[in-house]
This record gives sequence, structure tokens and C-alpha cells, in this order.
Amino acid sequence: MTDDDGHAISYKVLRRGTPVRTSDGVEVGTVRRVHEAARENLFDGVDVDTPDGVRFGDAPEVARIAERGVTLTFAHADAEQHLHDRGSALGRALRNASTVRRVKRAGRGLKDRWDRR
Repeated sequence: MTDDDGHAISYKVLRRGTPVRTSDGVEVGTVRRVHEAARENLFDGVDVDTPDGVRFGDAPEVARIAERGVTLTFAHADAEQHLHDRGSALGRALRNASTVRRVKRAGRGLKDRWDRR
């Protein structure tokens, strides 16, 4: 927990893009979305944009929510087992599809030709 994160705030005013750090201070990503159990008016967890995609951190794994940062309860070494994958099966399938790779390659070729004109 760092002092420069500011005052503790409610999960209801937590902004998208706020840095998310592990207990040892390593930034793992930024806030994408906050989940709440609306009927019970309880914090349910947070979606985190990481370099590996969107991951979900459950409410008991969030130690502190502050103005300029969210602190998790686990160390960076344990992040892989605590943050759960939030991406869709369709998104993972399309990312690896050969057609998508071909279209990306063609798009890069068109961009190169456009830049050389």
C-alpha cells in the first residue's frame, strides 16, 4: 500500500484507467470495469486490462481502492493464479484463426504501399 495513491474511495466512484497494483507495488494493469451485486449493494470485483488481456479480480482479492490506484492482496508472482481470464471463447478463437492472420498481413501490405506512394 502506497501513500501516494490518495484517499480511500468507494468502488462506485472508481474510474476506468486507474492503475491496479499487487501488494508488492508492481502494476499489473488498469481498471476496465467495476462489478457490483446490485441487489445487495456490494462490491463484487474488478476487470483489469493487462498486457495479456482482460482479467477479473474478485472482491476479496482487492485490499484497497484509492483515488489514484487499486491495491490487490497478493504479490506479483501469484497474479496469474488470482486474476481470472475474462476474454470470450470467440475472441480467443478469432485471435488464432488463420483467416485473421491473412487479413492482418494483407492490411500491413496495403499500409506499406500507401506509405510509399
